[in-house]
Amino acid sequence: MGSTLTPAKVLLLAVHLAAHADVAGLDQLVGQYPAVLHKHVLLRIILTHLPETVNPDVYVGFLQAIAAGDFIPRPEPEVDTSPVSALSDQQASKRANKLHLAQLACPDAPSLDEDDAIGLFLFHRVHRMDTETGMLAHLPDLLVPFINHSPALRTWIVSTVLPFVRRNVEYYAETSPGYSLAHFQKLHGPDAVLHLLARSGSTQSHLGRDLRGLVGPWLYENTRWIEADSEFEPTADPQAPSPISCPGWEQVLEWLASQAVTSWELTTDAVEQWDGPADVYFGHGVSLKLQDPRQRYLEQTYAKAVLASTYMMQQATADSLGASYRMCAKMRSLLGLGQDDLSLQDALGALPDMPTAEITSLGGAQAANHMRNGLLQSRNPLTSPSDAATGLLMTLALSAFIFTRLGVPYTVKRAGELVFLGDEREQRSEVGKLFHAMSTNAQAVDEDFWIRTRRELLWLRDWGRASTNLGAVRGALATVPREHIESEFLKSLLAKSHYALARRLFEDGVERPLATHVVQEVVFNSALNAFDNASNPNRTRGGLRQCDDIIHAFPMTVTHALSRAKRIQALLKATHALSDYRLVLKQGEPFSPVVLRVHSDPISIIDKVLQQNPKAYTRLQEFVEMGLNMVRAGLPSRDRSHQNRDSSTSGGDTQLLVTERRIVAMCAEAALREDDFETAYSYVQPTHLGTASGNPEIRHLEQRMECLATALRGSPTCQLQDILKSFRRCEEQLDSAIKEEAANEAAWDARADLADLPGTFDAPPVQGQVYPPRNMTASAAARQAEEAPMSLFDLSRATARIAQRNITGLSSFQGIATGGPSTSPEPPESENSRVSKRDQLREAATGTLVSSVGWLIGVNMNQSRTEAS
Repeated sequence: MGSTLTPAKVLLLAVHLAAHADVAGLDQLVGQYPAVLHKHVLLRIILTHLPETVNPDVYVGFLQAIAAGDFIPRPEPEVDTSPVSALSDQQASKRANKLHLAQLACPDAPSLDEDDAIGLFLFHRVHRMDTETGMLAHLPDLLVPFINHSPALRTWIVSTVLPFVRRNVEYYAETSPGYSLAHFQKLHGPDAVLHLLARSGSTQSHLGRDLRGLVGPWLYENTRWIEADSEFEPTADPQAPSPISCPGWEQVLEWLASQAVTSWELTTDAVEQWDGPADVYFGHGVSLKLQDPRQRYLEQTYAKAVLASTYMMQQATADSLGASYRMCAKMRSLLGLGQDDLSLQDALGALPDMPTAEITSLGGAQAANHMRNGLLQSRNPLTSPSDAATGLLMTLALSAFIFTRLGVPYTVKRAGELVFLGDEREQRSEVGKLFHAMSTNAQAVDEDFWIRTRRELLWLRDWGRASTNLGAVRGALATVPREHIESEFLKSLLAKSHYALARRLFEDGVERPLATHVVQEVVFNSALNAFDNASNPNRTRGGLRQCDDIIHAFPMTVTHALSRAKRIQALLKATHALSDYRLVLKQGEPFSPVVLRVHSDPISIIDKVLQQNPKAYTRLQEFVEMGLNMVRAGLPSRDRSHQNRDSSTSGGDTQLLVTERRIVAMCAEAALREDDFETAYSYVQPTHLGTASGNPEIRHLEQRMECLATALRGSPTCQLQDILKSFRRCEEQLDSAIKEEAANEAAWDARADLADLPGTFDAPPVQGQVYPPRNMTASAAARQAEEAPMSLFDLSRATARIAQRNITGLSSFQGIATGGPSTSPEPPESENSRVSKRDQLREAATGTLVSSVGWLIGVNMNQSRTEAS
């Protein structure tokens, strides 16, 4: 029958067998009629009539036989020809002419030779399977057996079909494809890679896989590259613009850098999981290689994008900064620059010397502008894939990590700005933030923490390259003098009570980081700061105890002979003395020690203590010592003139005397408020019981009249009437008390009759002998003498005597009441001066009395004196 089938019937039978997916029958038919069913015709029949739903495994072997031309002729007919046996040759010819077989030629087939029938067939077949049935999962089954058919076909399969299938079938099969294979193949480069990476950002652990299996193979298609017309000349300058570019790859780099802003974990995983453009997964044993210029372009631009991503990370955590350091170290390794680089943990332990000369070569202060703008531009020196740029970035990442670990979160960009701008005020501010954060760290109780912290702070200043020239120092804190950092560190040690470590570092060492006067200044300021922060005035507790401990922390540097040390000790004593009393300066706010240092008149606080603590005035010496310690501590005085005096011995003694008198006056006033007149009087005027009345009532009245008499001499005119009234009442009460006492004594004498006593004899009393009462007091006797009739001259002498007795109390009482400054006590006067003063007082009193008597009789004594003179 093989000889009876016409070519038309052979074609019709082949179409019938292909339409029914009878690949075996078609194979037999080709074997019998190889001249009719040659490769080109046969592929067109299969492409047109073989259903796309047929599994490629059914006909791949047949296609391979077609490609190889290995058909074995079969002389015996074994094919069922019944589908075409009823047709005449004319009918068969007409039907054959109407087959309209699909053409193999295709203008959209990339880089495929027009004579490559198998390649063209596979191109069409794959697109038909995708658009007609969506059998993306079976495309590799059809294409992989022909992957080595031709370089063009292999490149197309590896760079286009397999990435598309992986993205939509293997990696993200849960969603339907957004494009068909034909549409994807026509996409512009940036759009194509965005489609490939559209789902990569949702799962950070898969980004490295997607870059390796999707983007990496996609780059091997020649049509996705743009090259300059001029001949490419290699250059060693990494910042020189490359004549080669790949828009799709540049879009990948921009996408990767943008992810660093929102999710540093995504970028970090991509860099750590993917070893760069050379790390490509083709699959199926395929291995392709790019041209050296293209590979170099990919590696340098990828390194630039990773460096830019590191600068763009906005999260300042230990994890993110550790990842930044590892990313930079990996880039250096890919570029062949990181043979001697340390891991992050090793670098933190060793704190190695970092290159600092590159800061000037990278633009100095202008580098801050480069860091803010155009990080992906080829001319940006900070992201150049060079040894200087990558080394600087590693140093910045390590610096930012140390800042963050110490408690001040820093990004790499922030650390770079601190270095490039070199603002001393800003760097000093950051040093203050660092020490504040370290003081609140939970590890601050450990000495090892402070030792490590000090090393890190000094490294941040000079990056391991110590120099005595401040201008030559390069580091994150380069403009801050080392002395300032050491001083702040000492303050922190003292604030955290690490006295032994502070003494070991700043006093016992052979090389002392700070001068003696600097250590003394820090110690004094730290002690006063502890005092100001104290809430309990007790010296053995809280801040006051810490203040005392700080003063004694450096026995060889801060000795007790220093004036400031003495003042602080006096301040502690004065404050501790207040801890025994209840003291509230504001309602609801207990007394705090800092009030002593900020109060405009700290001596007045003693008056508050006396008001709030009953019977406290009895502790006069304790309060006097308290006030003297306030003066010795250099606290402000109410009298500002004392603040302007030089610290001479006489001036200091005067201030001590004034303070003592003022406190005595306060205690006397407190005693009067509590109706303890006798105690108050004893503070002002010493009493002698031998000459005073034994009757307390009479004694108090006499003392009160004495005080009133003194008040008369020193009081203003408006107060004289009230004082005279008080004096009159006291005088009346004194008269009444004396009379009552005399009556009591007379009654006692009446009862004590000697005749009633045993052993007495009847002796007649002596006529004219009068005996005074046995228990008559000195005051009563004086009173009795005063009641006797007086002459005018006796009255004048008595007035002078009283005035002379009271004038001394007047002067001392006025000085105590005002609390103002007083001159040093006068030396004892000579006997002549005292007599002269007494005579003057007597004459003044006599003159007053004479004037009064002259007024009574109508004689103007002043006029007479004028005429006489």
